[in-house]
Amino acid sequence: MSNMEKYRKYFTKDYLMGPNSFRLLDELIRRKPSDVPFHRTLDLGCGFALTSFFISNETDADTVYAFDLWIPASENYRRIRDNGLEDKIIPIHGDAMDMPFAQDYFDAIISVDAYHYFGCKAGVFANKILPFVKKGGYVMIAVPGLREQPEGDMKQLFETWAEGDDAQLFKTAAWWEELLKNECGGTCEISVKEAECFDIAWQEWFDSGHEYGIRDREFLQKGLDKILNFVLIYVRKN
Repeated sequence: MSNMEKYRKYFTKDYLMGPNSFRLLDELIRRKPSDVPFHRTLDLGCGFALTSFFISNETDADTVYAFDLWIPASENYRRIRDNGLEDKIIPIHGDAMDMPFAQDYFDAIISVDAYHYFGCKAGVFANKILPFVKKGGYVMIAVPGLREQPEGDMKQLFETWAEGDDAQLFKTAAWWEELLKNECGGTCEISVKEAECFDIAWQEWFDSGHEYGIRDREFLQKGLDKILNFVLIYVRKN
């Protein structure tokens, strides 16, 4: 069984919150540098903790902390227990801007389809995220982004789709690379790539039947798919 087949039961409107996070996470892990340690991993903005299941099952992580602001820890714990992972995954309710962990605690911090909601401001990565990773550890992030800045009619279409301030959260790979180099260039190795799973991650979201997925499909079919992408970010703390 390919690792995706195990999770197909979650590719529904009851669980997916956007383009398929399993696809993003699978590619994020598959294209990682070879020396990423996973022993103690933080899943930052884990949602329903499904990405935590994947990290726990598909890497050599001993312990995964499933950390989220919007989904109650007790609800995630029930799901974790139902999947027999209560000895490997610890659910925590909390805010990424005020994390309750010791510094230098994690081997890896992974964040899928969440980081852009709080991480687009200068200073966030260096002050709120990086301190919690050990030296030699990694922060690995997958976020929706832009291939290029939209202009003219496309800009109008994009801003109508993204609604209000959300339009400000979509950035190009080059923008993310510059932000992170400015934040921690001397203390980190930084690699930023465009993801390859764009089409299938979106298609599985459309196929879920979620009302937002139906709306998204209309906008992407109008040409929005030409400017959107997913960005994969790898930062090693030296």
